Amino acid sequence: MEIGIIGIGNIGVTLARRLKAAGHNIRVANSKGPAAVVHFANEIGATACDVKGAIARADVIVLAIPLPAMTNLPANLFDSVPLHVPVVDTSNYYPGLRDPRIPEIDAGMPESVWVSRQLRRPVIKAFNNILAYSLAHLGLPEGSPDRLAVAVAGDDDDDKQTIMELVNQIGFDPVNAGSLQDSWRQQPSTPAYCCDYGAQMMRKGLAAAIKEEAAVKRDRMPELFAKLGPTPSHDEVVAMNRAANAVAGFSSR
Repeated sequence: MEIGIIGIGNIGVTLARRLKAAGHNIRVANSKGPAAVVHFANEIGATACDVKGAIARADVIVLAIPLPAMTNLPANLFDSVPLHVPVVDTSNYYPGLRDPRIPEIDAGMPESVWVSRQLRRPVIKAFNNILAYSLAHLGLPEGSPDRLAVAVAGDDDDDKQTIMELVNQIGFDPVNAGSLQDSWRQQPSTPAYCCDYGAQMMRKGLAAAIKEEAAVKRDRMPELFAKLGPTPSHDEVVAMNRAANAVAGFSSR
């Protein structure tokens, strides 16, 4: 497939590498233009583009940019993109840690519903509830007993199936997390968020999520990360997430 990725932070870079290794044609872009991404593109055998070039004639589009940056994308960017092309939102909302407050999300709107409204088109929520290290290094062949899972939420079953197949191709078990309105269950500080769970535990974590508790816990993340120190290990981050994101009646064991 032709896959356009906007954003080359940790998640965008990792997805570009993994999807290229899976045999797809990759175009990458960021807000600074092709010159800013050409070195990385040449490194992995992708094509460096501006944002319009990245999405032109793409079969799948991945937005691997911070949630507030959605409003900085060019106006009408997706007007010429057919509705059958899945647009993946990988973002998370972290007010106080990185992001300004967004009143609609603070009032309970799921993050990707807000993104969908900014873009004026449907999106699929995926790759937001797995750590970049896990995405880069912990993928396993299909059927492996210790394979990690990635939640995928959205309203179009065909689009969701396309993204779930990409999840599988790059080494993870896709878990259908329901509609876009349900995508709050994979947002920061829910039991299924960035805990390196397999499919069975991922489903349990999604089902156990408590919306109001997650927002309160999310706002404590700066404090919790400060306690880990400046260079926490991957295992330390996972252990912190499992402990902090747990809710009554849900065990990570």
